[in-house]
Amino acid sequence: MAPLGLMTAGASWLAKSFSVLQCLSAPYITPVKYLSSQASGPPKKPENGYLRFVLQQRPDITRQFPGIKTVEIIRKIAGQWRMLTPEQKKPFDEAAQQAREQFKIDLHRYQALLTTEQFQQETQEKKQRLAKKRSIIQKRELNTLGKPKRSRYPINMFVSEKFAEARGLTSQDKMKSVVQDWRNISLHQKQIYTQLAQDDKIRYKNEIRSWEEHMVEIGRPDLVREKILLTKSKPAAKAQAIKKGTKKVIDTVKKDTASKTVRSK
Repeated sequence: MAPLGLMTAGASWLAKSFSVLQCLSAPYITPVKYLSSQASGPPKKPENGYLRFVLQQRPDITRQFPGIKTVEIIRKIAGQWRMLTPEQKKPFDEAAQQAREQFKIDLHRYQALLTTEQFQQETQEKKQRLAKKRSIIQKRELNTLGKPKRSRYPINMFVSEKFAEARGLTSQDKMKSVVQDWRNISLHQKQIYTQLAQDDKIRYKNEIRSWEEHMVEIGRPDLVREKILLTKSKPAAKAQAIKKGTKKVIDTVKKDTASKTVRSK
């Protein structure tokens, strides 16, 4: 059930991402200045100077370049922002500073109205959001560093092969039909994907070990499993012990030579 849950969550995430992109491509709408969509909700953290500039320039760019992609819009506006002088940026930064001060006042008023239980719930939700944000940042970093993809389950192998030709108009419908097909195929057919998953597990085991050893070499042991660190430390500890032993023998020989020299005199 775990693999199926992961795939369902993945499909849901794709659908949400598509909805976000649709919203970004919609006509520009002036956002609410401080509060969230819920009147009883917490005040919304204000935009910084750059984002205020983006919101101001976006309608103009959209009119000048009909049909332009959102990524290109942001790229053009970012270029315009870089060309502004400090004096030209000053109004946006000052507006952002005023909004931050008002946000602190609104937040204090909002928190004063919360019960102890509501405040604890808000604190817990904030921790969860921060943890999710850190997780996203870490995943991006790992992708940049080329961390190998995890091995897949047999059902994942089946879904990746059949999803493109699956029945249904939406991603969720396709996923449901593929999962249903997986349940209906014979054990002999499933064995093929089981073998593919076993081969993929070997692939991942070899690649992740090589990657982790490389991370240790470039000074990123924080990204490595503990057992890899222990394995890497054993040769170093052994070499250090040999070095100490050799030094001890040399020191002993020097002492014996010095003693013989003194006695001969």
